[in-house]
Amino acid sequence: MTRTVRHVEVVCTGNICRSPIGEVVLRAKLAEAGIDDVVVTSSGTGDWHQGDPMDSRAAAVLARNGYDGSAHRARVFEGFTDRDLVLAMDSGHLAILRDHGGPDLAVPIELFADADVPDPYYGDDSGFDDVLDQIEKAAALWVQRLQANH
Repeated sequence: MTRTVRHVEVVCTGNICRSPIGEVVLRAKLAEAGIDDVVVTSSGTGDWHQGDPMDSRAAAVLARNGYDGSAHRARVFEGFTDRDLVLAMDSGHLAILRDHGGPDLAVPIELFADADVPDPYYGDDSGFDDVLDQIEKAAALWVQRLQANH
């Protein structure tokens, strides 16, 4: 990554589980590292939940682990304007975003983690714990990459 990153967008399907967890965790990890000039937002590829708070199970796993996701309201991905990096939660989102951006898009689109972050929505609560663990590990790596970029 050679460009200066000032705005990171984290994207999943409905913006109520994975991407808000990614947004909250990445923002917290950046703050812990003293990086205060990177904005982190999230959105979904679909508009089913637009305006809704995050899934209560996502909010609960964040709260149990010292994060605050209470201000989150779901929104739909609207494009790459003013974004310097877009992070997809799985390969399906990655494909949708790449199609949306076209072949000449200058904004990097990458997976948030080294493997797809599974959708915990239809599973039990333990799936949210697993997702948080995977996101925390990936966020720590993104912080290292963004530190090197500053």
